[in-house]
Amino acid sequence: MQVYENIQEFKNQIKSIKQANLSIGFVPTMGYLHEGHLSLVEAAKNENDIVIMSIFVNPLQFGPNEDYSTYPRDFGRDKELAEEAGVDLIFAPQPEEMYPRTPSIQFTVSERVNVLCGRKREGHFDGVAAVLTKLFHLAEPDRAYFGLKDAQQVAVVDGLIKDFNFPIQLSPVETVREEDGLAKSSRNVKLTSEERREAPEIYAALKYGKDMFLSGIGAEDVERMISERLRERTSGTVDYVEIYEYPFLKAPDQSSEKIIIAAALQYSNARLIDNVIFSTGVREGDSTCLEQ
Repeated sequence: MQVYENIQEFKNQIKSIKQANLSIGFVPTMGYLHEGHLSLVEAAKNENDIVIMSIFVNPLQFGPNEDYSTYPRDFGRDKELAEEAGVDLIFAPQPEEMYPRTPSIQFTVSERVNVLCGRKREGHFDGVAAVLTKLFHLAEPDRAYFGLKDAQQVAVVDGLIKDFNFPIQLSPVETVREEDGLAKSSRNVKLTSEERREAPEIYAALKYGKDMFLSGIGAEDVERMISERLRERTSGTVDYVEIYEYPFLKAPDQSSEKIIIAAALQYSNARLIDNVIFSTGVREGDSTCLEQ
């Protein structure tokens, strides 16, 4: 496995890969790898000749109340995990390599961001769009892999790829779960034993909401039913339960082909998010994202 920190050296290697007519699967990360990241690598390995992972804690996507300096980092561990998983090349630049000067162009993501977690993270997805634009140009991937646990990010990336005509296939990967259904997350270790016991109720409530929605109950009523179920069966505080057309993240109507039901639950020391994405049966065919 090769590791590059310098942009020009990385670009030279990409040029060699392209000249060899090898396909590239790209897994962008901010490091501190977990099973969710490794599931993206597995998917990329199955569909490409070369798997490239970026490890870069992007300062542009951290808001005023989010501490960039304390974001967990362990490159040595990440390198070992990536190599064991089958990554062929890591691009791990320093911030001054990615942003050697104040950017002359700033991104503003105007759609798909003012709902769900994005409502409270002003500017976050602007930074995501900026860094992914750079990374997509540098890595020149055929396919890019993102986890559906952060379905809002997948929706924003979908818009970025389509709006700027990147010749990249977006490949969303289903959420990795524990045996009891809880979405795997580094935050799960912060749960108390009682919170961990009840946390699978988030996914159960979302699946219940999916069934209710498909039975014909309106979105607002389903949101209320899920919220009530979470309040009754967990000790967490419901941050939000929201239903949208996916990936556009607008209010659903009778023509909506794909739906997301998402929830966030705040526990004493951890905030958990989860979602279900499903087709309504309005029209069958290709879709942007996988069903869960």
